[in-house]
Order: sequence, then C-alpha cells, then structure tokens
Amino acid sequence: MDSATKKYALDKAEAIEEFVAYPDELLDVRMVDGYYSSLRLDDGDYLGTMLRLSRFEYDKYFERLHVPVNKSDWVTHGRAVVLNAFYNIVENSIQFPAGILQGMFFSADRPNYMNFGSIGYVIGHEITHGFDDKGRMYDKTGSMRNWWRRETSKRFTERALCMVRQYNGFEMAGQNVNGMQTLDENIADNGGVMLAYRAYSRWSAACAGGPEPRLPGLDRYTPRQMFWISSANVWCSVYRPEAIRKFLQTNQHSPGRFRVIGSFQNQREFAEDFRCPVGSYMNPAKKCKVW
Repeated sequence: MDSATKKYALDKAEAIEEFVAYPDELLDVRMVDGYYSSLRLDDGDYLGTMLRLSRFEYDKYFERLHVPVNKSDWVTHGRAVVLNAFYNIVENSIQFPAGILQGMFFSADRPNYMNFGSIGYVIGHEITHGFDDKGRMYDKTGSMRNWWRRETSKRFTERALCMVRQYNGFEMAGQNVNGMQTLDENIADNGGVMLAYRAYSRWSAACAGGPEPRLPGLDRYTPRQMFWISSANVWCSVYRPEAIRKFLQTNQHSPGRFRVIGSFQNQREFAEDFRCPVGSYMNPAKKCKVW
C-alpha cells in the first residue's frame, strides 16, 4: 500500500463511529412512548395492525426527508436485543447490540483468550468491512469516492482474486462455494480473526499476571490454541443438504465450516500455534492475504 492511500485508510479507521449495547434514549420512557404515540396496535385486528405499523414506519421516513441527516439517531441504532453485529457503509460506523455482548461471545468471568477469539473476532470482522471490496469504495464520511492510488488498487484486486479462487475450491453437499459472491464477507473474516489475534497477543504480552489459566478438561490446549478454538466455535452450525444448497446459491457468507477453514488456512500464526507442517491442509504454502 502506498503511503498516501495508507494514510487515508488509517484516517478512515480512526473515523469509524461506535455504537455499543444500546442508546441511552431507550431508557427514557417518555421519549420512547412519545416516539410511538401515534401508533395504535390491536391484538384483535392483525391485518389492520400490520397496515398501521407499515404506515407508521413510512410516515417516520417521510418526516426525515427534508431534515439534516443524523447518523447517530438513536432510533436507527436501537436494536439492543439483536444477536448480531453490523458495519454501516454509508455511516462508516460499527454497531454491537447488547444481544451479542453475552453468552458464547463475551463474558467478564472467563479467560480473555475466549473473549478475544469470539467477540474480538466479530469486532475485527466489522471493522474490516470498511476495507473489503465494497467498503473500500467509500470514504471516511460514508460517501462513495475513490481514495485509492491506481497501483495500490490493482494490488488489492490481485489479492482479492487469490481469495476468490481459494473459496471457489471449497465444496459442500455436492456444490462449491461462490468465491466472488462471498468475497466481502471472506475478506472481513480473514481480517477480523487476524486483528483479534494481534489484539490478544498485545493484551497478553502486557498482562502483569502472566499467562491466563487453562480451561478444566481442555488443559491440553494452550491459551493461544484456545483463541482459535473459541473463534471456530462462533461459526459452529449444522445444515440439512437442501438448506446448504440454497445457502450456497443465495447467501453472501460462506458456510460456517469454511468461514473457519478458509480464514485459518491463511493465518501463519494458526499454523505455528498448532504446529501444522508447511504444505498440510491447514498450512498451505501459498496463502491469500488482503489485510
């Protein structure tokens, strides 16, 4: 990456706005009730309720039509119970609702190699979306603008095509992954797990208490190995053959199995931590790396 493009990339990363857990306005009963004051729900009139709800939503959209855009509007960032995370390309913002800051993703009562491997991975994934094949076309204010030097853009495309070819080779239920269809999510997965691992490495190096304790029953695995296991656990899933065939044709994500295998194959640190020989399945000699 040339110095000018790199400087702008760093500026864009610094400009990312964060929305974590829930907006304070959700705790203001008067404000929430006021927002919904014109909406009437009737549990005995399903069709009418749905029509009124649709009308209510469109009325709210039209109310904002001629007013300045508020990128931090609490209403658009109020998905507190959603178990998901988001990058908004036109806001250059990341959002982590309260729903995902719990359970298998995060807990203050467990070793941090698990937290970095799970919610850290998700955070890194969303940040990287700002620099995937779609996000890179937008600047730090969320405007569609080319801020890449030509040669750097060419190198990005070459690296992205390596990842397209890699994921094209993954097969499930008699059908291959579409590496182009899933490219932006694959770039985000690869960048996300790399960022999370580096963050954990920096945190553990600075930890005055020494290495974190190993998990009972899993004490054969080192903390760094447990980072990878925790990351893989995020995408643990089971599909029926019919469902996976539809998924492969329509979804912008790779199946969970290949979100793990694909991104881990490209990480030198994974191969080192698990001592995978060069040329083995999880440590191919040629790795794909965009970020």
